[in-house]
Amino acid sequence: MKKTIEALKSVPRPEKVLQFGEGNFLRAFVDWQIDIANEKTDFNGNVVLIQPLEQGMGDVINAQQGLYTTVLRGVQNGRTVEEFRPIKSISRCLNPYSQFDEYLACAENPDLRFVVSNTTEAGIAYNAEDRLSDRPQRSFPGKVTAFLFRRFEHFRGDPSKALVFIPCELIDKNGDKLKEIVERYAREWKLGDAFLAWLESCDFCSSLVDRIVPGYPKEEAAAICEKLGCEDKLLVAAEIFHLWVIESEKDHSGELPLAKAGLNVVWTRDMSFYRTRKVRILNGAHTSIVLAAYLYGLDTVEQCIKDPLIISLMKRAIFGEIIPSMEGSAAELTQYANDVLERFANPYIKHLLLSISLNSVSKFKTRALPSLTGCIAKTGKPPAALSFSLAALIAFYQGTNLAGREMTGSRNGAAYPIQDDEDVLKRFAALYREAEGDDGERARKIVRAVLSSADWWGEDLCAYPGLEDAVSGYLGAVWSSGIKSVIEGLAADTAP
Repeated sequence: MKKTIEALKSVPRPEKVLQFGEGNFLRAFVDWQIDIANEKTDFNGNVVLIQPLEQGMGDVINAQQGLYTTVLRGVQNGRTVEEFRPIKSISRCLNPYSQFDEYLACAENPDLRFVVSNTTEAGIAYNAEDRLSDRPQRSFPGKVTAFLFRRFEHFRGDPSKALVFIPCELIDKNGDKLKEIVERYAREWKLGDAFLAWLESCDFCSSLVDRIVPGYPKEEAAAICEKLGCEDKLLVAAEIFHLWVIESEKDHSGELPLAKAGLNVVWTRDMSFYRTRKVRILNGAHTSIVLAAYLYGLDTVEQCIKDPLIISLMKRAIFGEIIPSMEGSAAELTQYANDVLERFANPYIKHLLLSISLNSVSKFKTRALPSLTGCIAKTGKPPAALSFSLAALIAFYQGTNLAGREMTGSRNGAAYPIQDDEDVLKRFAALYREAEGDDGERARKIVRAVLSSADWWGEDLCAYPGLEDAVSGYLGAVWSSGIKSVIEGLAADTAP
């Protein structure tokens, strides 16, 4: 195969979208949609990517001139669907750590209108060390503030040059949170009342994204490239289903004509229903099961669906704990949950559990903790499956060889990466290093320290009656009896 994907040729268009994040999800979700909008409407705009971390995929993306292929597969109406689409909506990728001036120059682009992002759940956060003079700022909101201030100055406060932000991070009210931190930096950096007033012209939408994106199909890549007739190092696999719910007082669907292009995009003034349903059921099912399933010996979501013990545990979590903890029609929530399980069973999607494990602490807080505490509020006792999932998280985070945002764990003698915020990993490493005693004593000490970390969870989880004992019991049982034995007990409805 001599042909490369660059032979397809990129399409020069105005850069109307700035995107913080160059990973698989945004390329298979946002950039895929922009590509379709370019084809089916008069949007005529490209995306310039900003690499959030110093090490990233920018060099590979630029080497392929922003071109890559999405591989969408699934089952629709009982029929197998497979779609290969060359994406030509990305103009370039900039690394602000080595191309800071080029990055800020994007703020002077009069065609720029939209900003999207996916910097993980931990990305929309304040960093007290950020300064306007940094090149670049450490945090994503810090980078945004500096970018907006450059745009404000260049266009002399022209409100028509304000931007529309559509963050895709899976935190509640992501747009409101981003705006709050940007305004905080603006005040702390003394950028002036005029700039703060101009920020009100920008629209910080909140959004909800829904598409399962396993990413690069490593095992199938050679065969897929052979079928395509070209080499593509940026292949990205995803399911057919997609949904983007965008919350704003203003309707920007005319400027961003995704729905007009036939895409499943909803503009609404209140996305609460969509968000709660998706985060608590779809994401919550992932978060409550994947770490236990990985330690048990599985590697993909499809394997979880096919394994009798794990699917039993997953159904117990979804139908016995997550849905009962929620408000709304139980019938509608149950139907959505059944649809989710069908999506999980997609034979074309190899969704690696280790990929889902990234930043599991912040994911548990957002996706599973509301169901856990909601169950306690309704029943007065901790739910078994979700309490066990928290114990499995703690067991998964036992590692060595800490280096930045990665630590090494061990499953049956084989190493695996534990990836999270550096401070989270440091704390787990210290807890495991310092805890002494038998399995039960060590479990109680570590669980008490983890659950009382209010900076992680937003509250002291030890205050919930019975939760500390339940999680400690499961963790100690995992160490003394093995995780399979504990899962078997849960499937048979017996506690350790």
